[in-house]
Amino acid sequence: MNNIIKIIIKSALPAGKVLILSFALLSCSSTPPPFLEIDSSVSQRDFRTAADTISRRQSGNRTLYNERNAISLFMDKGLLEHYAGNYAVSSADLQNAERLIEEAYTRSLTQGFFSFILNDNTRDYPGEDFENIYLNVFNALNYYNRGNIEGALVEIRKLSMPNGKLELLGRRHEYRDPNTGASLNEMTRRETGISQMPETRSVNFSNSALARYLSALFYQGINNTDSARIEFDQIQRAYSSNRNIYRNQIPQAVADARNVPAGTARLNVITFTGLSPVKEEQRIIHYLPFQHPILRVSNFKLPVLVRRPNTITRVEVIVEGHGRFDMELIEDMSAVIEETFRARYSSILLKTYIRTILKYVAADIAASETIKNQGELAGLAVALAARGLMDSSESADIRMSRYLPDKAYIGGINLNPGIYNVNINYYQGNRIISSEMRYDINVNSNGLNLLQTVNLK
Repeated sequence: MNNIIKIIIKSALPAGKVLILSFALLSCSSTPPPFLEIDSSVSQRDFRTAADTISRRQSGNRTLYNERNAISLFMDKGLLEHYAGNYAVSSADLQNAERLIEEAYTRSLTQGFFSFILNDNTRDYPGEDFENIYLNVFNALNYYNRGNIEGALVEIRKLSMPNGKLELLGRRHEYRDPNTGASLNEMTRRETGISQMPETRSVNFSNSALARYLSALFYQGINNTDSARIEFDQIQRAYSSNRNIYRNQIPQAVADARNVPAGTARLNVITFTGLSPVKEEQRIIHYLPFQHPILRVSNFKLPVLVRRPNTITRVEVIVEGHGRFDMELIEDMSAVIEETFRARYSSILLKTYIRTILKYVAADIAASETIKNQGELAGLAVALAARGLMDSSESADIRMSRYLPDKAYIGGINLNPGIYNVNINYYQGNRIISSEMRYDINVNSNGLNLLQTVNLK
């Protein structure tokens, strides 16, 4: 019998008393605080109030984000500040989130097996892969809106460069013992003695059309036509190599932005709509072959992504007196979020599976020893108490950023250089559900003209 189970058994023998204490110490359930006030402001596109609400709620005794959830705090506030047009503040928040994600990843490489099987809610939230990707996209837009295209390109290169975040994404889930080279499944089988393990999987996402499109526009903005051409070509590669993500045709706006007629200026538009999925706790009932009947059916509590409804089905842009066009889908951000989370879900399932089985092993041994020494009734009491504590000690980690968009659209129109008023209509079916007017948009023949709109209904 291996060392980990021996340790747990030794703790479980004194009639379940130490067992009960250990479950209580390992547990740390977390219930997400109410976000209704912020969500209401977001639905009304009052992003300034939404960001201010987060700041206000962090100043009291009962904060909206606890100290173990700093990444979600910086992500949510950084995104809302971006939507509100406070680009410098947004950059500072998103950079803090990025730093904490990288620190958490570095720590995870040095943590041993015992930290691997701890309840995730007892640890600092390490961030999700999709958060680590999209924070650079929005920080690039922060830099662009502050007139710093070189800074915007630095952010995009973090994703697209060789050994950048997208290329390294799959490797983040290829856990290996630094001493033996054993895989995660091999380590857990060896340490627990459990032969049947859920298999982990890698991420099937390696290129972002959205990031490549922005990179191409930024290169055009500094007249680096060769680099822009390479990035435009990469959009085709992103679509062809990630068909599980990109199920639509490449937008015509890509070719139009690539080939702007001489003597004209192009107004490019990017629109973000809807809200990304959120995590919810899912309970899975699983049969375990233990001696005591009370312990044969276990509850696994796991996080699952649930999509939120996006009421916007079409976005129309009207340049007063000069034409109109429909926006085209460049990236289903929710699909990217689901794909990147699916790979990490494998390791979450594995950890939960190991942790739950080890608890039930200890409980079964404690109940069996109690029956042997004190009788069936006492053993039943230990089994019931242990079962109740195990169920209450487990909770799925549903922490994440809540205000990433659902979809990203692009479009554009070729114009003579000048000043224009632009109207954006958001449709649900054939009905306009929201509109916004942008006045005095300066469209230059030299440089990048990029208009960004956001509607998270």
